[in-house]
Amino acid sequence: MRKKIRIALAGNPNSGKTSLFNRLTHARQHVGNYPGVTVEKRDGVCVRDGHEIQVTDLPGTYSLTAYSIEEIVARDFIVDEKPDVVVDVLDAANLERNLYLAVQIMELGVPLVLALNMSDVAKARGIEFDLDQLSGLLGAPIVPTVAVSGAGTDALLDAVVSVAGGQTAFATPVFTYGREVDKAITELADAVRTRNGATNGRAPAWLALKLLEGDDKVRERVDAPEVTRLVAEQSVRLERLLGDVPENVIADARYGFIAGACQEAVRSTIESRRNTSDRIDSVVTNRVLGLPIFLGMMYLVFQLTFTLGGPPMGWIEAGFGRLGGAVTGWWPAGSESPLLSLLVDGVIGGVGGVVIFLPNILLLFLAIALLEDSGYMARAAFIMDRLMHKIGLHGKSFIPMLTGFGCSVPAIMATRTLDSERDRLTTILVTPLMSCGARLPIYALIIPAFFPAHLHAPMLWVIYMIGIALAIVAAKCLRSTLFKGEAQPFVMELPPYRMPTLRGVLIHMWERGWLYLKKAGTVILGISIVLWAMTSYPRKVEFDLDYDTAIARLEEQGATDEAESLAQARQAEALAYTVAGRVGQGLEAVLRPLGFDWRIGTALIGAFAAKEVFVAQLGIVYAVGEADEESDALRDRLRENYSPLVAFCIMLFCLISAPCMATIAVTKRETNSWKWALFQLGGLTVLAYLVTLVVYQLGSLLGIGVA
Repeated sequence: MRKKIRIALAGNPNSGKTSLFNRLTHARQHVGNYPGVTVEKRDGVCVRDGHEIQVTDLPGTYSLTAYSIEEIVARDFIVDEKPDVVVDVLDAANLERNLYLAVQIMELGVPLVLALNMSDVAKARGIEFDLDQLSGLLGAPIVPTVAVSGAGTDALLDAVVSVAGGQTAFATPVFTYGREVDKAITELADAVRTRNGATNGRAPAWLALKLLEGDDKVRERVDAPEVTRLVAEQSVRLERLLGDVPENVIADARYGFIAGACQEAVRSTIESRRNTSDRIDSVVTNRVLGLPIFLGMMYLVFQLTFTLGGPPMGWIEAGFGRLGGAVTGWWPAGSESPLLSLLVDGVIGGVGGVVIFLPNILLLFLAIALLEDSGYMARAAFIMDRLMHKIGLHGKSFIPMLTGFGCSVPAIMATRTLDSERDRLTTILVTPLMSCGARLPIYALIIPAFFPAHLHAPMLWVIYMIGIALAIVAAKCLRSTLFKGEAQPFVMELPPYRMPTLRGVLIHMWERGWLYLKKAGTVILGISIVLWAMTSYPRKVEFDLDYDTAIARLEEQGATDEAESLAQARQAEALAYTVAGRVGQGLEAVLRPLGFDWRIGTALIGAFAAKEVFVAQLGIVYAVGEADEESDALRDRLRENYSPLVAFCIMLFCLISAPCMATIAVTKRETNSWKWALFQLGGLTVLAYLVTLVVYQLGSLLGIGVA
């Protein structure tokens, strides 16, 4: 029978903790939320020498001080759940900063193993460790690891098994916070200890330490008037004696211990040289060059997305065209079977119209993964910090907004890292303005249809920049009205640049691409079938003109263009008679000032379920169910009916308008209020209407793009 060991993985953000968790547990993991909070909980299992090791990946945090929800969750798990071993993952190249969390874990007196992760990066920088000496100073086993390659993971698990089984015993180092602080901790610990039930299984000295630090969560747990009075007295005494509040004195003592340990056991062979990350940052985060480099980087991403995505898009389009032709060939010539129409126009036309853009989606996500894994995305947030401060936020808010380029749902969930409720709500409400991957198929359909090749990347860049600009303006308005208040100080870690691994980049790209495909095979398929039914029924039997006779006469005369125009007119009359046509015509009066007709209105309705459905619906509305490698049937139909100005307005409206229903749902969940979800829905829709109205009317007045 396997012996079970429960461990908790702790560590700073960007220390490689989650990579180590994935490496240890592989596919044997599941994700949920900690009870009562919206912080993600990841659990997994691995096996070593007959032991079943249950691994919990704690939220990344810089300390265990109860300032953020991540810190509270991580600390409460260690204190209340009492794992057999805590594994603290350290970034070996930034050891002193990472050890602050390790020292706070040591203060808890729990069994501890230190994973010296990214030890290959530290070695490349010329940093050397005396692991035996450092291990003795810190009172815990230290195992060098490289999570991305798996190096050291077996040795780490061996250390975990040894510590959990009691074979390896390390004495917790004796910390001193200075004579006066130590004296205060002793007196407070005695007071806590004498109060029955106050410790709740926690070490009295640790509770005393946290009370001196002003920890509100611990003060609530130790609800004793005499203890509270003694804490206040000791705090006043220490501040008078030491000239600073106890919290700062305690933090200084921890950093002093860390500095001393590193001075004894860490050596750098290149201390006089600036490392590669510093040299790169001197350029990419430069006050003058930083923003142009960021904008240029995004432009390059969009250029590659269109340039490299074109050929595979053609192959997929041709494949779906042949599939539609093959299915049509199964029916007798001239057949108008409803089942045939469902398969060709509804299923193949609807889903195929979305899947065709998979190469663009994968290329965009590939580029984003490269920027994230290399460390550049953190620099992008740093670069935007000055601008974000002007609107009442800080660079940390830009991280979820950058994530929104991929998908708004995880972007909104990523706002959990923001400490201020005002910052979090503001960021949640404006994040959908960052153009997500679901909108890319709309741009990829419209831009090549209306603009020459040399303008493809610039037009896409302009659309994305408009989204960023509107998000900044909207955030400024919210912070000046609904969410007034001072912006919190901003401190952001800039992780060292790293060469992204092929495996990591491909996994990130495929995970996001697979979500897109799953949506195409489920939500979009269902919506396509519903819209097919709405655009097919009720069928019109009597027409205003005998189209069949007129078309046959024109074909006999060789007037094929006129015959095709009549066929399109017949189709439009039949479509206007259907449910979708009637709904679209009902909206046309509202949408006409934007340059939109009832067909666009019909397509916009279903786009609320998923933005990329807009493309599939246009294909169904225009009855474009087949295409081969020689034709762009839907683009041709759009060019026949709309001007470049209208095309730009379509992209603009889809960029700004109400996000998909999944985004609204996650906004409700993250804010725990339908009020903010509906405010986001209505506010963005109104904003989209007003901006598009101004652009279309002004463009029409000036004659820009009307032909």
